[in-house]
Amino acid sequence: MRQLTLDIGANQPQTLDSFVTGQNAELAQLAQQFAARSASERFAYLWGEAAAGKSHLLHALAAGARSRYIDAATAGVDAFLYTPEIELYLLDDCDRLSPELQIEAFNLFNQIRDNGGYLVSTGSAPPALLAVREDLRTRMGWGLIYQVHGLTDDEKIAALTQAAQLRGLTLSPGVLPYLITHFRRDMRSLSAMLDALDGYSLETQRPITLPLLRELLQLERAITTNPKA
Repeated sequence: MRQLTLDIGANQPQTLDSFVTGQNAELAQLAQQFAARSASERFAYLWGEAAAGKSHLLHALAAGARSRYIDAATAGVDAFLYTPEIELYLLDDCDRLSPELQIEAFNLFNQIRDNGGYLVSTGSAPPALLAVREDLRTRMGWGLIYQVHGLTDDEKIAALTQAAQLRGLTLSPGVLPYLITHFRRDMRSLSAMLDALDGYSLETQRPITLPLLRELLQLERAITTNPKA
């Protein structure tokens, strides 16, 4: 049941509303424009460190109608086929494109330019620094380029504090600072653990204190190490 609690939290839909803006206010507005198909540019490229929120934004946009999410690490050639019915293409982790798929991505950029549509792509670094074909790198720079700034620890604590207040949770001092330094760093995982803490607190009839958090983190590590236990 504890594993299920964690899984439910981790599988909550990623939406534009649940994106914690931090220093990315302009980018959040741009995402809304792409969702509404009202952006002034047809292409945008987002880059930043892992867990900064790039994939969150793409998954949120992919939830809209006539959109297609493409995971560069796992997609097949068919995912890059231009389809008139698709208005918004979302290409994640361009730095992980295989040589074959770099050609397909290059062709998709050209077809969107010639036939209409929008494309938002992401990578770990600006286009100029990506180890991809030069012609593809050029196309990634066609439109808007934004750095996605990861949240500071203080911003994460503030966001989690607000989320706890909305849930009506009372957290003992030290819980959130300990959580963000001893658990996964992305906000989706942190929010999932907050949900799990709520459930575990109810299950054990104990307040959410630092000892309770440590106990749940130990259970989570044990499950991760030995999932069949």
